[in-house]
Amino acid sequence: MQHTGRRGTAPAPAASSADDGMTWWYKWLCRIAGVIGGVSCALAGLWNCVTINPLNIAAGVWMMLNAFILFLCEAPFCCQFIEFANAVSARADKLRPWQKAALYCGMAVFPVILSLTLTTLLGNAIAFATGVLYGLSALGKKGDAISYARIQQQQKQADEEKLTGTLEEQAL
Repeated sequence: MQHTGRRGTAPAPAASSADDGMTWWYKWLCRIAGVIGGVSCALAGLWNCVTINPLNIAAGVWMMLNAFILFLCEAPFCCQFIEFANAVSARADKLRPWQKAALYCGMAVFPVILSLTLTTLLGNAIAFATGVLYGLSALGKKGDAISYARIQQQQKQADEEKLTGTLEEQAL
């Protein structure tokens, strides 16, 4: 690691998340969904804690923890009072989309497993949707029709060549 001269700062990463194949508007869509998912998790988690059932309280606390993690990863400006918020956000930005998808979907499923109520389902739905959005971006762009037709034509020609080769061998 290079020394930058300033204390506590690291050099800029060589490979940013710019090569993940996501367009700028899709990145913003994922970030906005993450922030809205964090708000819904926080509000539903707080509402879930207003009970005497210990599993509901545990699910509510987990949902508020999910909201905190979503805010740290997707909107670190919401957590300016926390010293390590920018470091966590920078590390989260280095994650591949499938890793974020697994993290966000896994975080959203756990409270539902703890306490299957309407509050946990609705509260975690947007956080889960954020994970789905990142998962869809991990699949990549859809191919254009021309290249798809070219691949189909090549496969058809290969199948015909195999068929004619088999017929010629049977005729001999």
